[in-house]
Amino acid sequence: MGEILLSKFNYWMYVALLMVGLYAMMGKKNLMKKLIGMNIFQTAIILYFISTAVKKGGTLPIWMEGATRAADYANPLPHVLMLTAIVVMVGTTGVALAVILLIYRRYRTLEEDEILKSMR
Repeated sequence: MGEILLSKFNYWMYVALLMVGLYAMMGKKNLMKKLIGMNIFQTAIILYFISTAVKKGGTLPIWMEGATRAADYANPLPHVLMLTAIVVMVGTTGVALAVILLIYRRYRTLEEDEILKSMR
C-alpha cells in the first residue's frame, strides 16, 4: 500500500495544492488571499496535466529515423494546452489585481465582510 502511495507521490502533491488553493478561495475573507489561492489552484491543475503527458522512453514528437510508431513519441498536446492555460492564468490574475485595486481605492479595505457592510 505504501509503495503505491509513493509511486504516485506527485499526484498526491497536486491534490494537496488543489486543496490549499480551494481552501484559500472559499475559506479566506481577504480578496488578495483569495486571488493567491486561485493561482495555487490553477498551478496545481497545470502541473497535473503536464505530468500526465510524461512517457518513459518517449522521444520528441519530431519525425526521426528509427522511431516510426506513435507509441514511441511523447504527446505534445497537454503541453500546448497548458501553455494556453498559463496565458489565461496571467490574464485572469492581471484583471483580478486591477479589480482588487479599484475595490481598495473605493472601500479602503480588502476584507469581504467590511466591503459588504459598507455597501449596505
